[in-house]
Amino acid sequence: MNILEIKNLNKSFKNKQVLKNLSFQFCTGETTVIFGRNGSGKSTLLKLIYGSLKPDTLELMINGELLKENNVVLDNRIGYLPQENFLPKQFKVSEIISMYFNNGEKQDKIFYAPRINNIQNRKIGQLSMGERRYFEIILLGNLNHKFLLLDEPFSMVEPLFVEIIKDFLNTLKQTKGIILTDHYYEDVMQIADKIFLIVNGNKIQINSKTDLIKYGYLTH
Repeated sequence: MNILEIKNLNKSFKNKQVLKNLSFQFCTGETTVIFGRNGSGKSTLLKLIYGSLKPDTLELMINGELLKENNVVLDNRIGYLPQENFLPKQFKVSEIISMYFNNGEKQDKIFYAPRINNIQNRKIGQLSMGERRYFEIILLGNLNHKFLLLDEPFSMVEPLFVEIIKDFLNTLKQTKGIILTDHYYEDVMQIADKIFLIVNGNKIQINSKTDLIKYGYLTH
């Protein structure tokens, strides 16, 4: 088992503290879900962990080894799916697979994944939102990261691909730790092992939908 520890995480924007002295422990074999209203700092949290945004303070360790600031991305043990599509639109799905993987076995694993055969000859820009999101997750999931950060992986995704993505993430967590944010609470709660809610910069552990109502994330 691998352990990713976050300690003393603080982040402010223009004198407003968005995240306040947060600590987390993420493990391979688990899916952790982070809920929060728009502007609560969910996406900021993932960017800080990944290293694409500078924190005010942060201690980040994997298996007790402190990762140096600005070296998290280069360390290659943490993968990150941003909200924005990141694959170049002009390339075909099959071309992207070859760019990411030169190992034939790895390529075959993606080519033979559910529904990839239907889209392999289409350009990224021709894919639906669900097809594109699913393909991005399949790509990142087959890289060698120990931990995978997913920022709203189900946003604007068709129901068919929501189910396929859930199945893939359940398989993926057998070897990785998954940390994701999303507003589709019913879908993500089905695959979650641990759930937290960000409220006023603080984290609250969530055990049920009732807790989400209690703390104002849901109305009913």
